[in-house]
Amino acid sequence: MSLTFTHPPHPSERLQRSSPLTLAIHGTEETAKDPHAFPTFDDQSFMIPQSPVLYLPPLLSSLPERLQLPPLTSSDSPPLVTETRLPDIDPASLSLHKALHHFRPIVSNYAATPYKEAFNWSNLRLPKDEEREWYCVVFRSKRTPGSDGGSLYDADKKAHDEAIRNGGLILYWYGIPNQETGMNLATCIWQSRRHAIAANSRPHHIQAMKLAAQSYEIYHLERYILRKVAGEGGVTIQPYQSGEVGW
Repeated sequence: MSLTFTHPPHPSERLQRSSPLTLAIHGTEETAKDPHAFPTFDDQSFMIPQSPVLYLPPLLSSLPERLQLPPLTSSDSPPLVTETRLPDIDPASLSLHKALHHFRPIVSNYAATPYKEAFNWSNLRLPKDEEREWYCVVFRSKRTPGSDGGSLYDADKKAHDEAIRNGGLILYWYGIPNQETGMNLATCIWQSRRHAIAANSRPHHIQAMKLAAQSYEIYHLERYILRKVAGEGGVTIQPYQSGEVGW
């Protein structure tokens, strides 16, 4: 199960520049980015990434499709709406959404680091009375040198928007390929495993997966449970074994 919108360039294709990852790890990026802004999908954003991307789907979107607005009268102006719909979200997931605004890697070589050691999980704090589990998917990848990702960029953009419309996506983060190995890491956090599986079955995601098979030399998936227990303020990461996660 995966979302596929991350395309690490081969090290030989990267421009020489100071490492933005060091700035990102220490929370001192040169330019503050809106984590709710839809990521840019083009050859520049993926072939020559300037910094890791943290994307938290905005919760202030159009109403869910199941909630119909009253019919407009002739004197009414049509309301301005976003392209994506507001998903259902529970209080604990909303607390996690807020905490994840501070989500960041704590090591530079996160693509080769165990998931629970690569990010600042210990700094994420939620209300102690809340209890919840969320479903995480990790993508470790290396792009095939010289592969043409043009059609994949477009497919990824559509798959990303499709996933947001599907609902349940709390976070999407992708990093910068390691300059020596070319390996990269991306991750998604979902309200539930069912949300992730539903997004996987959408047509744009299926098309993106087919194209990804032609563009990657290495592509590994890992699955985890992000757990918050009542009485504790922090969260833990555990490997996913089986069964449903979240709701």
